[in-house]
Parts: sequence; C-alpha cells; structure tokens
Amino acid sequence: MSKLAISQKLATLMGASLLAFAAVDFTPLVDNTAHAQAQEGRQFGAKAGEVVNEALQFINSGQHAAALGKLNQAIALPELNAYERSTIYQMMGASYYEQNQYGQAISSFENSINAGGLMPNEADSLRVNIAQLLIANGSYAQGAQMLENHLNRGGQEKPQYVEMLTQAWVQSENYSKALPWAQKWFNRANPKERKHFDLMNFLFNNLGMKGRQADIVKEMIKRWPEDKTLWDAWASMLANGGREQEAFEVTKMLYLGGALNSEQDLMKVVQYYSFYDMPFQAAQILDREMKAGRISRSSDKLVQLSTLYRQAREYEKAIPILESAASSSGQAKLYADLGEALYNEGQCQKSEKAFREAINKGYDAGKSWMLIATCRYEMTQKQDRLNCEMSEAQKDAAPITKSRQAAVEAFNNVPASSREGRNAKKWVKFISEERASIDRRCEFEKTVEKELCFQKIKGAYAEEVFVGKLIIPEECAQFKTEYDSKFRVKIVEE
Repeated sequence: MSKLAISQKLATLMGASLLAFAAVDFTPLVDNTAHAQAQEGRQFGAKAGEVVNEALQFINSGQHAAALGKLNQAIALPELNAYERSTIYQMMGASYYEQNQYGQAISSFENSINAGGLMPNEADSLRVNIAQLLIANGSYAQGAQMLENHLNRGGQEKPQYVEMLTQAWVQSENYSKALPWAQKWFNRANPKERKHFDLMNFLFNNLGMKGRQADIVKEMIKRWPEDKTLWDAWASMLANGGREQEAFEVTKMLYLGGALNSEQDLMKVVQYYSFYDMPFQAAQILDREMKAGRISRSSDKLVQLSTLYRQAREYEKAIPILESAASSSGQAKLYADLGEALYNEGQCQKSEKAFREAINKGYDAGKSWMLIATCRYEMTQKQDRLNCEMSEAQKDAAPITKSRQAAVEAFNNVPASSREGRNAKKWVKFISEERASIDRRCEFEKTVEKELCFQKIKGAYAEEVFVGKLIIPEECAQFKTEYDSKFRVKIVEE
C-alpha cells in the first residue's frame, strides 16, 4: 500500500488530520535565555547575551527571520560555553519551527542536545519535540522510535503520545509496532467510536490475525448491525478461514433479508448455492434476479442459467434458455450444449439438428456424432425386440433393425482421428454382435427343438410294434423326414 493510501486510510480510521500532532511548546526554551540560572556553566556572557536578547525581542514580536539572523551571529561567536550553544540552538529550532522549516528545526534541536549544555530532563523534553517534528515531516518510523525510546526510559505516557505512535507506525506500514499502541488507544477510548474499531480491524487484517479480527468484527456487527460491509467482511473471514458453510449461511441470511442488491453480491449467492450442490436453487435465484433486472440477461448469464438447470437435470427448463442463447450468440459451443440438453430429454431429431449446427460452426465433430449415434441407438431400447418366430425378412424390416443401422451410420461418421474414434468402432462392433447373437440364439433354440423331436420320433418307432401304428407328436412332424434320412435304414426290395 502506498504512503498516500496509508495516509488516507489512517485519516479515515482515526478521524483526524495526519499532521494534527500535539503542538510543540517551545516557550520554556526561549524563557531560559531571559532567566538564565545563576550557576556555573549555565549563564550567558555579556557579549553573547546581548545578541541573544536582541534575537529574543524579534521572536517576541514574531519576526523569526530577523531572529534567525541574530542567532546565527550569536552561534558564530568564539568561546561560547555549552549552555550558551545549547540555548542558541534551541531558539534557532523554535524559529525554524514557526516558519514551518521542520528539517532545519530538527537539526537545530539535535545540535542543542549535542552541545551538552542541557539538563537531562531538558534533553528528554527536546527529544520528544524532535520526535514530533520527525513524524510531522514524514519520517514516521524514525520519529516513532525516538518517542517510544523516550517512553521506555520512563517518560510520561500521555494520551497524545499513544495516538501519535499509533499513527506514525501505521504510516510507516509497521503494523506489528503499531498494534500495542493502537490497543492502548482503543482500550482507553471512552466512549469507543467507529474509528477505534475500524483501526483495530485494519491492523488485525493486515497482520493476518484472523481470530482477533473476527472478534472485533463480531463486536462491530452488534453495534452497527445495519452496516452490510461488516457482514460482508464477516462472511469473507469465515470463507478464508475454511468455514465456507458458515460464510454461506451469513450470505444467505443477507440475501433473504434483502440486504444484497448489487449484481456482484447476487452472483455470489448463486455461486454459493451451486458450490453446495444446490444447482436448482441457484438457477431459481439467477432466473428470478435476471427477470427482476438486477442481474444482466447477457449470453454468459443465460449459459450459466442453463448449465445450472442441466446440472439439476431440469433439461426441459434448460432447453428454451439454451435455444435463446445459441440463436443470439451463434456460438458453436452453445449449439452443442443445446444438443446435449435435447439428447438428455430424448429428443433425438432436434438434438441431431443442434449438433449438426454446432459441427458446421466448428465444434468437435467426433463428440457431436458420438452423441447423435448414442441417441439413435438408445431409441432401440424403446422398440420391440427381434424374436425367433420372425423370418429373416421380418427381422430385416423390423423398426429396431433400422434404428440400429442408423446408429451404425452415425458411429461411422465419427472421424477416426477423433478421441471418440476408437469408442465409435467398439459401438459398431457391439451393435453388429447384437444381431449376430440373436441369430445364434434362434439357431440354438431350433437345434434344441429338433434334437428333442428326434428323441420323440425314435420313441414312436420303438412303440409302433406294440400299438400297431406310428404315432409322432404333431410339433415334431416337420422333423420326421430328416430323422428317417439320418437314422432309418431303407429296405430295398429285390
């Protein structure tokens, strides 16, 4: 995230200008020059004191440019003691600050500390001012670290320092350093406002602390239940945390409650229902919202709607949608999808027409002819089967035989180079074997019948001497001549 983006985000979260830091009070620094302590090393000599007093008069009248001219004269004087140098640099820093020259002010204050003429508490106080100026001048990390060091050395933890450190560490995008100060800022806020919650949510999110973020968002939802963005964030966190089912329940609740209105949000609901194997419900929502105009009735949405109905095996509903989408777009894939839907409805002729259109527009001929052939073959399952009572001519003229031949023709149209080519050949072989197996079965049945009759005829001849005549069963009469030629010895009279 850019520095500008961070600044804009933080301004929103904390509800204040990023540069609205605690005002730096430099009055005590100036007063030290007029009321120099009468102790060794902490007083001005006559020469330096005269120039500094002139500078002080300019400062008191707000003429800081003139004051800086005098202070530059004073700092150039020879044999200044440490106290004089530290005080002059402090006054220079104060004037630079008043002229918004933060870089020069910082340098002057650092020189004041380095000159060695300040008491420890004075130096600490000045370091706080430097830290504030660094932060105000865009050196967020450097200023924040200096202020933090001051507090770690026992400096008073003022509320404005806590807020300043929170802002500065966030500005430097060091969210882990910002978090403990933000937590203090949050805990001490009374009453807590939206900006306090927003900042904690922002930090937890950027630090990947999903559990903590979930807690803060739940608390925000309790306070601002009408804010849909919070519910969206909650659903997103659930989904990202592997709790998709709960995320779905939240999204479904928002939809049923009328909180979702944008196409993006509504499509999310459709996708959730589809993901959880509820394609029919997903299709109903998509269909309803398209009719209401809240989801665009584009060709891709029509395709999605038809796909959902097909997944739900509602082919009757999918077909008119696909017909509309195919005719409006002219896409080969849509004609193929239409052919498949018609195939699943058993409308072979319409399915074949759609597939032929898809082939003409460049769709996979192998896949298309495979489904055309399969649909033709499946029609045979609804037709009367061949039986052994039928003559060969009757078998050849039977509807089931013609349907099988039509299926074979379609399977033969599958290009050999197609991925379906091998399967098509297997189907042709299978269908041919079907007819051959019927012929073999009929031949077998006929052989069994003949063998049985041969036994009955043999028995009839054996009983003829006892009953005085040959009695052959009526159903076996057709086989007597063949039996006699094979098994009876013909007596030749001489």
